[in-house]
Amino acid sequence: MENYPAPARARVAAMTADAAAEPHRAVAFQGAPGANSHIAAMTAFPGGLPLPCFAFEDAIDAVREGRADCAMIPIENSLHGRVADIHFLLPESGLVITGEHFMPIRYSLMARPGVEVADVRAAVSHPQALGQCRDWLRTRGIRPVSYPDTAGAAALVAAVATDAPGNAAAEVQAAIAPEMAAALYGLDVIARGLEDADHNMTRFVVLARAAPADADLSGACMTTLVFEVRNVPAALYKAMGGFATNGINMTKLESYQRGGSFAATEFYCDVDGRPDDPALGRALEELAFHTKWMRVLGTYPQARARGV
Repeated sequence: MENYPAPARARVAAMTADAAAEPHRAVAFQGAPGANSHIAAMTAFPGGLPLPCFAFEDAIDAVREGRADCAMIPIENSLHGRVADIHFLLPESGLVITGEHFMPIRYSLMARPGVEVADVRAAVSHPQALGQCRDWLRTRGIRPVSYPDTAGAAALVAAVATDAPGNAAAEVQAAIAPEMAAALYGLDVIARGLEDADHNMTRFVVLARAAPADADLSGACMTTLVFEVRNVPAALYKAMGGFATNGINMTKLESYQRGGSFAATEFYCDVDGRPDDPALGRALEELAFHTKWMRVLGTYPQARARGV
């Protein structure tokens, strides 16, 4: 709680108390009230109780410890790519992916009453938001300042007194966040549509302790997995061969390094289908043969069609 700026703490406390009373309805998200993940949780689970968590690890822990039924976690953005750390956190979380949610992202510049865009020298927000608004900031000469989440940045701006001498945060006159955050923290919206492209979209995944027994997987599904290739020539080529020969559509393949050896690479992968489909089953069997290890993180209904 003490990690949130003061204007957010009362709301965080109230939402945490509501979730504690009915943890089976709680949906954990990273950020302060008003963050994009908060909006995504309300949209995907209209009957849920959003539970704010300061860090991604905290949201994952809330699910693992039974304080929330699931977590809504952003994993990639159409403008700024993958969300940092998520590829490391998911495999070790012990949770499974049970769903996905796509949400258009729109950002506003918000400030204390009386501040205008021409006055703003620096704007604070989450690194993802700053990256998605990079061109808008650069053309106006506004310096980006990183903060753990967008709505928390809005709360921070609301908390900083304009006459705070020696306060390093006092030079940050504005925040970049969803418009909802301005209403929550008493800020004025002084510019809208900061994102650098209209197609700005974030994909969220739903994490739970186990896949629901009544999950409907009869339609189009995605399977997410991680694996580590062997440190041999053509390792990735051999690992991918089974997907090609079995006609499996791979929609995402990203590499990342764990540890300091720089010897072998781990991969995060999304493919169409279910492991019990004969074609995907054969592809995964071949993948397991050519890798050090392979782990399926979840199979879940597609929220939107791929390849169209």
